Amino acid sequence: MLIQEGMSLKDKLKILTDAAKYDVACTSSGVERRGKKGYTGNAAEAGICHSFSADGRCISLLKILFTNQCIYDCKYCVNRRSNDVVRTAFTPDEVCSLTMEFYKRNYIEGLFLSSGVLHSPDYTMELIYQTLKKLRQTYRFNGYIHVKAIPGADPVLIEKTGFLADRMSVNLELPTSEGLKRLAPGKTRENILKPMRQIQTGIAVGKQEISVYRGHGRQFVPAGQSTQMIVGASPERDVDILRLTQGLYRKYQLKRVFFSAYIPVAENALLPALGTKPPLLREHRLYQADWLLRFYGFDAAEILDDAHPNLDPYLDPKCNWALNHLELFPVDVNRCEYEMLLRVPGIGVKSALRIRLARRTARLRLEDLKKLGVVLKRAQFFIACEGYSGAVHQSRTRMASALLAPDVFAGGAQHLSLFDAPGVQQLCSQGEKPALARAAVRQEALECVAKRL
Repeated sequence: MLIQEGMSLKDKLKILTDAAKYDVACTSSGVERRGKKGYTGNAAEAGICHSFSADGRCISLLKILFTNQCIYDCKYCVNRRSNDVVRTAFTPDEVCSLTMEFYKRNYIEGLFLSSGVLHSPDYTMELIYQTLKKLRQTYRFNGYIHVKAIPGADPVLIEKTGFLADRMSVNLELPTSEGLKRLAPGKTRENILKPMRQIQTGIAVGKQEISVYRGHGRQFVPAGQSTQMIVGASPERDVDILRLTQGLYRKYQLKRVFFSAYIPVAENALLPALGTKPPLLREHRLYQADWLLRFYGFDAAEILDDAHPNLDPYLDPKCNWALNHLELFPVDVNRCEYEMLLRVPGIGVKSALRIRLARRTARLRLEDLKKLGVVLKRAQFFIACEGYSGAVHQSRTRMASALLAPDVFAGGAQHLSLFDAPGVQQLCSQGEKPALARAAVRQEALECVAKRL
């Protein structure tokens, strides 16, 4: 497909924001709403997405592709070369103008810029670099910029771009090199990992220079780098994905690994059939497991192994681990190590820190733990404290009911559309009413969990 000439900036914006929606580094609003008399604010459909800063603030970003034209023919991608879609591209000045106009109207606080590969990786990376250079130097934009590094591009171009961006990311695309060869024959794992390693080295050197020169060194990608992989397009197991995720954190010091449930966009024998529901529950569980790796001190081998290669759809990974290690519980919250507190279902990082601080001055009771943010519905089965010796007399059924993930069996239709368990989906496809299907699957899951106790 050829890039269409003479297209208005508004039409380009609509096409290139829609083409960027599969990049899950942030989420778009998808709402177009004009201002009303007597009301405050409006909403823009195209380009506005949300991310979170290090201090927890939700910030708005202009999320766009530079172009949806691409030289690659990745079978899972809506922008692949063989797909018959309208092609267009921004110019560097158009991206700069859009960013500044959105920023002046207080719609955004930064820019998220990705791109298909136009002509060659070097050509595309040069366009991205020129865009950021103009935005920083000509337009004097000092806001947040997240930009994609193009695999296969000249390292010099990636380096120059890294001194202008806050965050860079290189999408891993698929969890294994075999899947990449099968579904994205124009890409290689080596080409993807090379710029990832370069960015990691650049960040380390930049931090050292700032330390040596007392804050006067040049900052290279100060917000770190991230990546994204597609889940469900190829037959990898959850254990393979988690091992890879852990390796990326340890070897490349990534800030974040994003998972994207595959949405069928093309008819191909190597891909799930059109109409197949994206594995959103699986994506949800992977994010929960990723959280355990990053903040709770878990190792990938503790969460999954070859004997149990996939995450439980009915239990979150932390509860599942606890049920597999009941010999370690109950733990006395007034005595146990902080690292063990983090492994108790119902105790998060914040509540664990509060417990560690509070128990210095007093022995904690159940009512104290509730005030500190502990979810006693789950935690009560795994802890002991002052005046409470553990859940030795609790029934297995009651315990199993408390531990089952509520997001799978909640009553709200909109919520369930995201996280319905596979069994529920199967019964519904056979004509069973959703409420009856959820009740039947919940009862089956309840019995299975109770047998493990």
